[in-house]
Order: sequence, then C-alpha cells, then structure tokens
Amino acid sequence: MELTSKQRKTLEKLAHPLSPVVIVGGNGVTEGVTGMVDSTLAVHELIKIKFNEYKDEKQELSAQLAEDCNATLVRVIGNVAIMYRPAEKPEDRKITF
Repeated sequence: MELTSKQRKTLEKLAHPLSPVVIVGGNGVTEGVTGMVDSTLAVHELIKIKFNEYKDEKQELSAQLAEDCNATLVRVIGNVAIMYRPAEKPEDRKITF
C-alpha cells in the first residue's frame, strides 16, 4: 500500500504514544520475529518495532519485514520502525483516512 505524505504524518502522530511491541535483539530478524510482527499487525494495525541490535541495518531489515508481512513501512525514526497494515475486513479497521 502506497501512502501519501499526509497519511504518513497521520500514522506517525497515531504511533507517537505507542510503545514498541516487537524488539529485534541479538538473533536478528528470525521467523519468530516475523511471525510476531504479522500477528501483532493483525490485531493492532499500527505498531512500533525497536532495534536493540542490528542498528546499522535497521532500514533494510524493516523494509524486508514489511514486505514479508504484507505491511507498509511508515517510517524509521531513530532505532524504531513504524509499520501499518489495515485490517482485512473494512468493519474491523481502527484507522481510516
């Protein structure tokens, strides 16, 4: 899903008070991390992922995670990535544009 700059700004504002729900540690982006991101996106639509390790590769790893989970990488700010994936059913969507 391609986002406009206005949509990105809206998602960034909505993500600001959120705490990271997935943390990438010493093992990197494993299948477990990918599964956690996928299941968390299914419930919350908008999440933050914190990089405690692999900080130099966070942009590439975030883009790969977004692709693997069929999500959109909103932005990487510092060591935190913001991802968005709308709910499958329109009536379950919490975020609308």
